Amino acid sequence: MASIYINNGVRPQAMTRELLEAAGVAKKLSPTLKVVIKPNLVLARPAVEGATTHPEVVEGIVQFLKDCGVSDITVAEGSWLGGDTRRAWEVCGYAALAKQYGLRLIDTKKDRLVTRKLAGLTLSLCQSTLEADYLINAPVLKAHCQTLMTCCLKNLKGCIPDSEKRRYHTLSLHEPIAALATAIRPDLHVVDSLCGDLSFEEGGNPVPTHRILLGFDPVLLDSYGAALMGIDPEEIRYLRLARDYGVGRFAGPDTRVAELHPEDRPRGRAHTGRTAQRYTAHIHEDSACSACYAALIYALHKIGASHVRGPIHIGQGLRGKTISGVGVGNCALGCTHSLPGCPPKGLDIVTFLRNCDE
Repeated sequence: MASIYINNGVRPQAMTRELLEAAGVAKKLSPTLKVVIKPNLVLARPAVEGATTHPEVVEGIVQFLKDCGVSDITVAEGSWLGGDTRRAWEVCGYAALAKQYGLRLIDTKKDRLVTRKLAGLTLSLCQSTLEADYLINAPVLKAHCQTLMTCCLKNLKGCIPDSEKRRYHTLSLHEPIAALATAIRPDLHVVDSLCGDLSFEEGGNPVPTHRILLGFDPVLLDSYGAALMGIDPEEIRYLRLARDYGVGRFAGPDTRVAELHPEDRPRGRAHTGRTAQRYTAHIHEDSACSACYAALIYALHKIGASHVRGPIHIGQGLRGKTISGVGVGNCALGCTHSLPGCPPKGLDIVTFLRNCDE
């Protein structure tokens, strides 16, 4: 069995169902289970803006559960401080989804609380997620202005009341996020990496990659996702702490990744937000796949375009060509200086470009 499953394409609902099937999730389910799905609805903005979980991803999960005979399905979430979860249900498409499939919606801001002492901290937790027989975490892989990135572990902040969210910030976020990961342990993580925001958790600068990830270890997925975005997982303190607490392990050379339908990686450069567009002047692109192009955008955002000398070549149209300059990805191996990968991780591109600049 693989450690991480990845699917590519532009049909999130079908992609999600294929991932669940490939990972053998049906074997872990029974019709009597009470299943809770925890998406990221941090605020009332459509998923295409890069901040919230696509409803099509959750719909794929729901359809799969119902095919397995599961009928008791709840979607639980609490928007961020000052946010209106009910408004997010409507704007993000979850109210319609609940009506169509008979789902229960729980605003964790209004949930009953349970107190637990973990990792030296006393935490107040929302009861609905603790009572689930099977908890499915459906975060967005995106950047965060305070913790560099947010994915599986940080998405669990939606399982605490607003008073705790305020307190977490007084505790520097990292320690309580890691402690929370020891208290709430989802059975499954389905990561929406379709178009996560480049630089901010509120969205507005989406970087389309057209992929969804699935796994059972949140630390593994978060560390793998960080590398995709050009971030060294060791830079993220709550990830290191969670690893030390035994929540999971970091991705490494021995991580088994199963990619479904690599041939379905969308071709050509997808539309990106304004922040990402400022890097396009430093890129010579010829029919690049979205995942490869996005990895390069993440890397340029990490190191700063001012440190890049000359255009970076990328794309399928460069196959077999000899080019003087820097190239990224297997298709640009004919460049004088090239980084292999299909697609390469953003972190590998960061290291490669920094070495080229020396």
